[in-house]
Amino acid sequence: MSNFAFLSQSTFLRSPVASGALPFAVAGVAWDGCVTNRPGARMGPRAIREASHMLCDGTHPHFDVDLEGQLCDAGDLALPNTSLEGMRAAMMPQVEALIRQHHMAWLGGDHSITLPLLRAYKAHLGQPLAVIHFDAHCDTWEDHFGEPSGHGTWVYEAIQEGLVVKECFTQFGIRSAGVREAREYVKDQGGQIFTARDLRGLESPAQLAPLLQRIRHRLAEFGHPPLYLSLDIDCLDPAFAPGTGTPEPGGMSSNQVFSILEELADLKFVGMDCVEVAPAYDHAELTSAVAAQFVWTYLCGQVKRQASHPRG
Repeated sequence: MSNFAFLSQSTFLRSPVASGALPFAVAGVAWDGCVTNRPGARMGPRAIREASHMLCDGTHPHFDVDLEGQLCDAGDLALPNTSLEGMRAAMMPQVEALIRQHHMAWLGGDHSITLPLLRAYKAHLGQPLAVIHFDAHCDTWEDHFGEPSGHGTWVYEAIQEGLVVKECFTQFGIRSAGVREAREYVKDQGGQIFTARDLRGLESPAQLAPLLQRIRHRLAEFGHPPLYLSLDIDCLDPAFAPGTGTPEPGGMSSNQVFSILEELADLKFVGMDCVEVAPAYDHAELTSAVAAQFVWTYLCGQVKRQASHPRG
C-alpha cells in the first residue's frame, strides 16, 4: 500500500491529503487542556474521521452532492500539550495558512479552540463575524475557574474582543445551570438565544422556520456579515451523544440539528468547527457518527450553495 493510500484511509471520508487545489478541507485540533469535567476530546478528530468512513460513497440524500474532488484533509494541527496560550500561539499560523487556501471544517478538541479560530478569521476577513452556536452551555463566563480563559469563556471573550457582530450571535440548545448574567449574556448584548426548552416540540423544517427566519432577518439587518458555525456536540441530549465531557440531559435531537443545518445551508458560511466529542465515553460510536454526519452535511450544503451561486 502506498503512503497516500495509507493516509487516505484515515482521513475524513477517505479524502486525499491536503492539497491547495481543492476548495474544502478538514483539520483536527486535538486539544482538551481546558475541559472542566471529563477529559478525552483530544481524541475526537480521530473518532470523527473513522466514523465518516461508513458514509459509503458520500452522496448526501438531501443536497444530492458528494465531496469527491472538493475535499481534502490537512491532518491534525501540530500543537503542544503545555498551556492554553502555548496551544493558541502554535495554532494561529497553521490556521491562517489553511483558511487562505480552503473553506475549513475544524474537528475538535474542546471548545477553547474556537476563540483563536475566530481571531484568525477576523484577521483574514478584516471584519467581525456572525456566529451560530450550538451548545448545552452558554460559554459566557468571565473566567475559567479562576483562570482567565477556557472552554467556558470563549463567547464572552469573542464579544469583548470585537471578533463577532454581537447582534448576529445566535445560540441553540442552551440549558445548563448558570447565573442569569451568564445564561442571558448573549441576549443582553443584542444577540439571540433559543434554549433547549424553547426548541421542545420543534423538529421539522416547517416547525423551525419562524426561528430560522429571525436569524435571516438579523443577518440582513446587519449587512450579511461572514457567518461561522460552532457546533458543540453536547447540544444534543446524551441519548444521541453520550460521548462528551459535560453531558446535559434535556437536549436537542439529532433531527433538530440536521433540520437547522439543512435549512440554513444557503447562507454564506465561511467555516465551522465541531467540538467536544470524547470517544472514551461513547456508546456504539453514536457520538462520533452523528458528529461526522453533521460535518458532512455542513460541507455538502456549502458545496451545493457554491454550485448554485458560483460568484458568491
